[in-house]
Amino acid sequence: MLNWDDMRIFLAVARAGGLSGAAPVLRMDPATLGRRIARLEAAVGAALFVKSPQGYAVTDLGARMTEAAAAAETALTAAADLGQSPSSGLAGQIRIGAPDGCANFLLPQVCAAIQSDNPALEVQILALPRVVNLSRREADMAVTVSPPEAGRLTVQKITDYRLHLAQHRDFAVPATLADLRSRAVVGYIPDMIFDAALDYMGDLAADGVQMASNSVSVQVQMLRARAGVGIAHDFALPFAPEVRRVLTDAVSLTRSFYLVRHTADRQSDRLQRFATLLTEGLRAEVARLESLTDAAAV
Repeated sequence: MLNWDDMRIFLAVARAGGLSGAAPVLRMDPATLGRRIARLEAAVGAALFVKSPQGYAVTDLGARMTEAAAAAETALTAAADLGQSPSSGLAGQIRIGAPDGCANFLLPQVCAAIQSDNPALEVQILALPRVVNLSRREADMAVTVSPPEAGRLTVQKITDYRLHLAQHRDFAVPATLADLRSRAVVGYIPDMIFDAALDYMGDLAADGVQMASNSVSVQVQMLRARAGVGIAHDFALPFAPEVRRVLTDAVSLTRSFYLVRHTADRQSDRLQRFATLLTEGLRAEVARLESLTDAAAV
């Protein structure tokens, strides 16, 4: 007879595509997971995975069980949420995936404030230089810079944010873009730009990116180290007082953050309440930090 603990393990392995990926999520070692999957397959009387050195791929039966197990998971989460009234505060674990700029400069403050008001809540921030895979449950929700075009997802725009050219304060302020031609450019590694919205260097990087990283926070540190000139988020500059915006009339970009969630999770009052707090907090934090950057430019 199957039980939910077996299905929980099966679902995690299916989403992770293997034992090693599921192990940290379940807080179990891969060998134990392998034995549990083997026991589950014996109970079912059929293979649920095709195993290879590349990982675990679900069989046709495994795919059907994944869908059913995911539906059961949603129902169980909704049942658990019934015991969490607004007056009792939020509890349990919630994981947010986000690009590293948001994860480094915005989410720590916002999530700390939410957790402080909800001591029984455990918040995890997953900072990745790529799109978070919600279908594999890498996170409960994700902040993205472009709305996804496929999947059973709910998308909500959070806020716009601004970016400008920036450099170390020790450098002479350029009068025109032509003054930057001899300067090293700080930016993304071109073939690791995971979203078109992040490809904002354009003609500025016509001769290449001499100091590159797939991380926004590393790029900010490069600017602090006098490595060159690059595009920086206005909300990041209060964390780098040595760096200032330049040529703001010539280069001024606006991008947006979106909150992406599983459509089924809208049934969860707990996640709905957290999403509201997160959205409101991010809007306020972007506005606060951008106002500090504006004030420092005066």
